[in-house]
Amino acid sequence: MRNDKFDNELFFTCSIIEYIGRLTKNKRAYIVNMLGAKGINFIYEFADVLHSENIDAVADEFIRDYSIINGTFDNVKECEEEGYRVPSFWDIGKVYMRLIMPLCDNEFNNDKLDILIEVYNSYIAECIDDYVIGFYFSSPECIYESYKAGEMLTV
Repeated sequence: MRNDKFDNELFFTCSIIEYIGRLTKNKRAYIVNMLGAKGINFIYEFADVLHSENIDAVADEFIRDYSIINGTFDNVKECEEEGYRVPSFWDIGKVYMRLIMPLCDNEFNNDKLDILIEVYNSYIAECIDDYVIGFYFSSPECIYESYKAGEMLTV
């Protein structure tokens, strides 16, 4: 299932979702649902421009434009308190990109943004976003197979 493709737009889209989630202390599904298909599509379509802007300014604009309020989900603080290394928002963006791309290749509905919304609203997002258990460190194949199986697998 090795997938050597890299989608810069998808990578940036997933990374900015992670960044906004961290800034506002919200689960990533909430961010995805607040942005909706329209907001996610905008990020994806203009990723080549947005990535060269100041990421704080980009995030602040989406937070304001989509009325994203602050929450209480702080997986970064929890990870730090446990003494673990916190993955960067780029690291997590890459994890999601590596999951979404093969799903697009192997699903009847291969619309990346539909699959992105589905993935972020699935149980796998809870697994990836729990930095203490370190599931995000698993191989892309393990994360993909876990998503397909409907449960977290170990390798």
